[in-house]
Amino acid sequence: MQIFPRIVATAKTVLRRLGLLPLVGRLLARLLALGDRVPAAKPLAHFIRHAQEQASFVGVTDVHDLPPIHHYWSNTYLLPKVRQFGFASPDEFFANHLERSLEVGRTSRFLSIAAGNCDTEIRVAEVLRSRGHERFVIECLDLNAAMLGRGRDAALRRGLSAQLAWVEADFNAWRPQGRYDAIIANQALHHVAGLEHLFDAVAQAIAGHGRFVISDMIGRNGHLRWPEALAIVQEFWRELPHSHRYNHQLRRREPAFLDWDSSVSGYEGIRAQDILPLLIERFQFEVFVPFANVIDPFIGRAFGPNFDPAIPWDREFIDRVHARDEQELLAGRLKPTHVFAVVQTQPPDARQYLEGFRPEKSVRPPIH
Repeated sequence: MQIFPRIVATAKTVLRRLGLLPLVGRLLARLLALGDRVPAAKPLAHFIRHAQEQASFVGVTDVHDLPPIHHYWSNTYLLPKVRQFGFASPDEFFANHLERSLEVGRTSRFLSIAAGNCDTEIRVAEVLRSRGHERFVIECLDLNAAMLGRGRDAALRRGLSAQLAWVEADFNAWRPQGRYDAIIANQALHHVAGLEHLFDAVAQAIAGHGRFVISDMIGRNGHLRWPEALAIVQEFWRELPHSHRYNHQLRRREPAFLDWDSSVSGYEGIRAQDILPLLIERFQFEVFVPFANVIDPFIGRAFGPNFDPAIPWDREFIDRVHARDEQELLAGRLKPTHVFAVVQTQPPDARQYLEGFRPEKSVRPPIH
């Protein structure tokens, strides 16, 4: 299994150099679209997505690397929001709620879905140990053996082999082996096609007072913009100088903003818009902190590297986009595309929601 993703990744490199990657990409996209419509083609479509997903991450050592302008925005605007809920980073968010889920007198059992290189899990384990906790195990679940191998090596180097375990499995078909005190998903759910199956499995695994702790993307499928958000992005796009319109992910310049569907290959954003409705349907919210929408393209990996937080015009532009984003979100004209959330199968003792937002009011109805 480990050699096949490397073959696919090498093939993509060769096709790119020959100038054939766009053609092959269009052919694969047609096959995937056929799989969505024709039941008999679904196994082939799943195989292609599975291979693309593994190949995309086989050599990636930092899956959460973001450009400096993203850190400017998050430190300036997101950090004050999340500090109201007792954390200043995703690592601290996960550590706080795993700590709340620790059971006295026995080893607590946690699971991380789509853990990848296990970098977040390693840091969370270190936070828990720094707070005096030793009796816990975080099981890192992922379908990519190469990434799990990097996680295993890193955990051994940092003396965490007693607190981490590794499970190579497809989270689209995962079934829990016993009960967990908490399950975490860090930017993982928007890669899951079988959300109903996974959420039912999670509910079974945390039944009672276990927690499902989530940091994820909940916008439109494929990370596309809904029409009302796209109109605002295009409005700001017209202000950008030529130098700021280069897409670093797709390696192309975009005079006009192209609303790219990231789910055409692999599982990126495959069912992002279904995450929040399905969570509402199956769980009770303990914590709900949603944020952001039209700011995303300008601070993400594609166009974010074009902005320098040390340059006044760049900062001022991001400030204005954020202000418009907040105005539209609070008015309900836009729906959030990101969330920190903690859910349970039973009603929690107390609920913590970001002021002005509720889970049910944050769902954007799909276009039929």
